[in-house]
Amino acid sequence: MDRLTCMQIFVKAVERGSLTAAAEELNISSQLAGKQMRALEQSLGIKLLNRTTRRQSLTDSGRVFYERAKNILAEMEAAEALIAETRAVPRGQLRISAPITFGSRALAPAIAEFLSQNPEVSVELSLTNRTVDLVDEGYDLVFRTGVLPDSGLMARRLAPHRLMLCATPAYLAARGEPRSPEELRQHECLVFAHTSMRTEWTFNGPDGRVSVPISGRFSTDSGEALRAAAIANQGIILQPLELLRDEITAGRLVTLLPNYEPIARPLHAVYAPDRRMTPKLRSFLDFAIQKFGVDLHDSRSTQVAS
Repeated sequence: MDRLTCMQIFVKAVERGSLTAAAEELNISSQLAGKQMRALEQSLGIKLLNRTTRRQSLTDSGRVFYERAKNILAEMEAAEALIAETRAVPRGQLRISAPITFGSRALAPAIAEFLSQNPEVSVELSLTNRTVDLVDEGYDLVFRTGVLPDSGLMARRLAPHRLMLCATPAYLAARGEPRSPEELRQHECLVFAHTSMRTEWTFNGPDGRVSVPISGRFSTDSGEALRAAAIANQGIILQPLELLRDEITAGRLVTLLPNYEPIARPLHAVYAPDRRMTPKLRSFLDFAIQKFGVDLHDSRSTQVAS
């Protein structure tokens, strides 16, 4: 006996008013429906339906079993739909938000690769350093740097956002090269106004972690603007590697404090906790994890804040 099939016949008989109507909807014979119904009652050892030639009614046990059976069938249908979605071809538009530097320097080139792999998907990318509301603003996924507070959203931890401390040779010739984080107090620091980096910079050094207060006459929430100021010999910059890599390679910027590693900023892909994740979102999330790396200490999904 197929227990789920018998339950389906029973639920349909209750909802449609008769076994005959249930059989018609399920495209089986009324004789088979009756046989399955009797087998279900025999296996349970109770009577579920009172049946006459003119009408049927639920027994007390039948009412209890009907509610449970209906829920079981609904869960089974949802599970089957989920499996069908995972096999479906990704299609439709993805709305994604990311910080400006990461989004323009790392994410945008990667999205071009993703789109070539998924020709039926389109992407709308919004770049901003503010914390967007994923649900209210209608995003499918957002990238966030920094420590995430607690909430009901889900996140996948990616490889940390590596930072570099640099200045131009001309600036260092005029002001001298700092030999320790403490000496940054005497330098013109280019201030990223969006995070805690606006007041202090933190490093891992030979004696552990050290934080030093910083200040400067120029501050902005744009990494690109800070890079331009650094190239113009205006001070020392602490920004992501992808923003400064070309300038370092060309020698226009020089890395500082080789014995002190700037503390990397955590990077997460954040999305709503939806048990029926669409193929387009699932495929992009898998792509992002593959492209931007998973933190080896914890690759599991976690709950975070909006």
